[in-house]
Amino acid sequence: MTYKLGIRSLQNLSGVHPDLVAVVKRAIQITEVDFTVIEGIRSRERQKQLVAKGASKTMNSRHITGHAVDIAPWPITWEKEAFIPIVEAMKQAADELGIAVVHGYDWGWDSPHHQLDRKVYP
Repeated sequence: MTYKLGIRSLQNLSGVHPDLVAVVKRAIQITEVDFTVIEGIRSRERQKQLVAKGASKTMNSRHITGHAVDIAPWPITWEKEAFIPIVEAMKQAADELGIAVVHGYDWGWDSPHHQLDRKVYP
């Protein structure tokens, strides 16, 4: 089955770097599970709130610059295993497109997070 991004996901990609948008759009075409973009670009104020409540660890978030997205399975679940097919699709899409992406799942604590590699996208 081929999935497509919904209106909310497309809206949440507004302002995100075009290379990362391309990866997300390719990933939804090849994923084995449906997913939604829960957050793209983020204001400094929102980031400050997330840090204050412990939901983020840094004020230097790539979300602030449009270099990161958070993606979750649809329907939304926070079980770590549910993110595996999404991470695999994002990795495959990034490889196909030649775009350097880092995945929060690989950090062991931020499964929804995907960002353009700082080494390539400062």
